[in-house]
Amino acid sequence: MEERKSLPIGNDDFAEIRTDNCYYVDKSLLIKDFLDMNDKVALVARPRRFGKTLNMTMLREFFDITKDSREIFEGLAIMDTEYADQINSRPVIYFTFKDCKGATIDELMVLVKRNLYQEFLRYEKLLRDKIDRDSFESRDFYEMIDVLRATGANQAQCSFAIQLLTQFVKNGYGIAPILLIDEYDQPIMSSYEYGYHDQLGPFFSNLYGSAMKGNPSLGQALLTGVQRVAKESIFSQFNNARVYTALHKTYAPYFGLTTEETEKLLADYGLELDEKVRRKYDGYRFGDIEMYNPWSILNYADLGSLDNYWINTSSNYLVKKALQEADRRFWEKFEPLVSGEEIPVWITLETSYIERDSNYSLWGLLVNSGYLTALRRVDENTAVVKIPNDEVMSEFQMLIAEISGIDGLDLKQMMSCLLNKDMKMFLSLYRDIVLSCTSYMDAKENAYHMLFLGMCLTLRGSYKVTSNLESGYGRSDITLQTLSPKNINVIVEFKQGENIEQLKEEALRQILDNRYYAGLSGEVLCVGIAHNKKRCEMAYQVINI
Repeated sequence: MEERKSLPIGNDDFAEIRTDNCYYVDKSLLIKDFLDMNDKVALVARPRRFGKTLNMTMLREFFDITKDSREIFEGLAIMDTEYADQINSRPVIYFTFKDCKGATIDELMVLVKRNLYQEFLRYEKLLRDKIDRDSFESRDFYEMIDVLRATGANQAQCSFAIQLLTQFVKNGYGIAPILLIDEYDQPIMSSYEYGYHDQLGPFFSNLYGSAMKGNPSLGQALLTGVQRVAKESIFSQFNNARVYTALHKTYAPYFGLTTEETEKLLADYGLELDEKVRRKYDGYRFGDIEMYNPWSILNYADLGSLDNYWINTSSNYLVKKALQEADRRFWEKFEPLVSGEEIPVWITLETSYIERDSNYSLWGLLVNSGYLTALRRVDENTAVVKIPNDEVMSEFQMLIAEISGIDGLDLKQMMSCLLNKDMKMFLSLYRDIVLSCTSYMDAKENAYHMLFLGMCLTLRGSYKVTSNLESGYGRSDITLQTLSPKNINVIVEFKQGENIEQLKEEALRQILDNRYYAGLSGEVLCVGIAHNKKRCEMAYQVINI
C-alpha cells in the first residue's frame, strides 16, 4: 500500500510543498488563466483560508526568472499546455502582507517596511553586478533601501517603494516584472480595527496607486485579498484593478476544493464524502462551481473529526463590528438565512464596508469573507445568498453570542435544558444571559427574538430552525422542528411590556389558540416568554400531536 503523503496544514509555500512531496491538489492551470486574461492589474477576492497564498507562491515559482522550477512543476497540468515554455521567464516581485497587523501605526509600519525591505534586498543581491550604481535610478534605489532599513522613516518616503522597485528590476533585466501582492488588504484592515485608518490612508493609496496605475515599468500585477478597499474616497488612486469576486467564472476553480477534488482527497485518507461532510463544509459557490472549504477539509482528512476548523483562523473584527452596527432592516433579512433559506439581497461586492458602511456593502462583506455564499445574480444589483454550511452557522452563533456578551458554555447548557424540558434551569440560565446583554437588547428592535434565534443556530442538523413560520392561524416567532422522532419540538413566542406576568400567559395562549404546532408531530414544548428590559418570565405547556 502506498504511503500517505503528509497534508500541508499550515504550510502555504508551493515550493516547499512540492519539494517535500506533500499532498497537493493541482491548481496550476491558474497560470494559464492569468496569462490568457492578460490584465494589467487584477484582484481576486476570496475568503480567508481558501488557498490564496499557496496560489500566489505557485505563480511566483513558475515565472521567477532567477529560479529553475521545472522539477517542482513536473506532472502538473500547466506543463501539458503551450504555456509550459514560459516557466522562469520573467522577474517577479512578491509581497505577502498577511501578517502585517499592528495595534499602532508604528507597529504596522515596521512590518510593512520589513516586507518591502526584504524584497529590495533580494533584488539588490541579484542585480548587483548588472547595474550602474551611479545611475539616477540606482541612487534612488539604494536611498530607498536606507529609508526602509531606518527606524522612524516617514510614510511619504516609503509610499513609492514598490513603484521604484519595479523600475529598478525592469532596468536590470530588460523585462517588465510581474508584481504579486498576497493579502494586500490585511494592513488596511488592521489600521481600521485599531482606529488609525484615516492616518494611513494616503500611504496605502500612494503605495498601491503609484505601483499599479500608469506605471510603465510594470508588466502585470495580481493581488489577492478578502475585498476591494480601493475604489472610493482616499483610495481613488488605485481604481484600475479588474476585480474577480465570488460571482466571476474566471479563477473560480482555483480557490477552494471542487466536489471531485474533495471526494478524491478524502478517499486518499480513508474517508468518504457523505452527507454529514457536505452539510458541514460544502455550500460555497464561486462562479458556477460548487466549492468546499479547503482548510476544513484538510483538517478533517488529517483528524477524521467533523469539527469547526475554520472558526477563529483569523480576525473577524470587521464582520463583528459590521453586525454590531447593523440596523433593523438587515436583521429582518437575516432571519430567514438562519432557517437555511436562500434570499435575494441588494448587494455590492466591489466596494468595501470600510468605505461605505451600508447594508449593501455589509452583504458584500459577508459574501467576500465567506460567511455567506452568493448563489447567482438576479440582476445587476441583486444576488441570491445563503449561509453555506453548518460550520459557518456555528460561526454566526459565536458572533451573535460575542456581540451580545453571552458565555458560550452557558448558551449550550441553556439549550440543553430547553430540549430536555428542564424549564426551571432553562429560565435561570436565560435570565442570566438577558442580564449579561441588556445594552444589546436596549439598542435593537425585536432583539430578544433575534438573540434567541442566534442561540438556536447550533441546533442545525438535529433541528429545522424557522423564524416567523406561517403555521395554523398565524406566524410563530421561533419553531424548532426536530429531525429525529426521539427529540421534542419547540415553539417560542415573545412578548415585551411592563406586565410580564400577564404577557407570558398571552404569549403561550397565542401559540395554543393559533395552533402554531400544526404540521408538527410528536411532543411539542410551547413556551411563552415575556420581557421588560432586565426582567423576564416564562409560561410553558407540553402537548402531544
